[in-house]
Amino acid sequence: MEFNITRRLQRAFNAFANRDPTRGYQSNGPGYSARPDRPRLSGGNERSIITAIFNRISLDVASIGFRHCKLDKDGRYIEDVDSELNNCLTLEANIDQTARSYIQDVTMSAMDEGGVAMVPVYTTADPMLTDSYDILSMRTGKILEWYPEKVLVQVYNERTGEKEDILLSKRQIGIVENPLYSIINEQNSTFKRLSRKLSLLDVTDERTASGKLDLLIQLPYAIKSEARRNQAETRRTDIEKQLTGSKYGIAYIDSTEKVVQLNRSLENNLMKQIEYLQDLLYSQLGITQEVLNGTADEKTMLNYMNRTVEPFVSAIADEMKRKFLSKTARTQGQSIMYFRDPFKLVPVSSVAEIADKFTRNEIMTANEIRQVIGMKPSKDPKADELRNSNISQAKEDLAETYKYQEGGDRGQNE
Repeated sequence: MEFNITRRLQRAFNAFANRDPTRGYQSNGPGYSARPDRPRLSGGNERSIITAIFNRISLDVASIGFRHCKLDKDGRYIEDVDSELNNCLTLEANIDQTARSYIQDVTMSAMDEGGVAMVPVYTTADPMLTDSYDILSMRTGKILEWYPEKVLVQVYNERTGEKEDILLSKRQIGIVENPLYSIINEQNSTFKRLSRKLSLLDVTDERTASGKLDLLIQLPYAIKSEARRNQAETRRTDIEKQLTGSKYGIAYIDSTEKVVQLNRSLENNLMKQIEYLQDLLYSQLGITQEVLNGTADEKTMLNYMNRTVEPFVSAIADEMKRKFLSKTARTQGQSIMYFRDPFKLVPVSSVAEIADKFTRNEIMTANEIRQVIGMKPSKDPKADELRNSNISQAKEDLAETYKYQEGGDRGQNE
């Protein structure tokens, strides 16, 4: 029913006009210029090439859809479970993060710190008293200390706006360890060696671009006595004053003096070592430069998804299944599964052929294919049926012929 003018004016709301006059006296908690719950990389990783690798892997892991679903007796997917946990995995993990950004946060934190905690912040019951509870909100937590049955976790408290340290049971939270821990987080791993070499390269660049001239001045006399050294020091100071006091940095020297410039860096193998360690790290991670710049072919992307992305996805799904689903729920067929869209890496030229094979072999309906390519579903009832359109007419003719023959046989018997 449409509202009339009077009803619309009564129910209207203006964000600027409909304000509480005492709002200025209310405390909204601490304020920040940036999001305080945003993950920050440690150890200088945000200043190196490692950031691009972490971000690429975390984005691809977050593109995989996680679901709280129901399985049949053979372990096959039936439907999604209407639960708050499924809402956290598909829509909103907490007040600040969507489900996708939360998975990206978990993956990036696990790679940076070696392990991360998935902490259920709000639940329908106390997890320490019962296993029958539903998760309303989740956060990522940094593990500070390990104990036999508990861990000390630093978690962002959205009520106070600060990160707090809390002691939680290992059975209460999900702990995701980096599957590539030996490559990224070990002290003498390829990643750590590359990070140290990149730090040395930054130091060398800062020294080269520090603004120093690095000059040698050859004086026309030998500097052996103390008096000659003092005279040379006076001459050097005089040239420095000329350069700093001049508007354009110009100085003069005597015709018998010579200047040798040393602002060229000495040759070393630092860049070659960095290139070698970078290629070695790429090969150990199962990632290539083409994957980072988006020019990888289908085989390269398939290898990258299976060797690099899938271990993270499996670690997250298995940990949630183990910690967030009770034994009774798993016995009833509930599980945490992940699904990857196989059409994301398919070029447009191959979509028509794939759609024909999927519908002809009764794997997908016509409306499911239309949804994949971004078209509205058809209202034709046949578009929601698993049937081969090439032979559907023959089936209908056979059915009508069978009915006609059956009716004729009944007439003869009568």
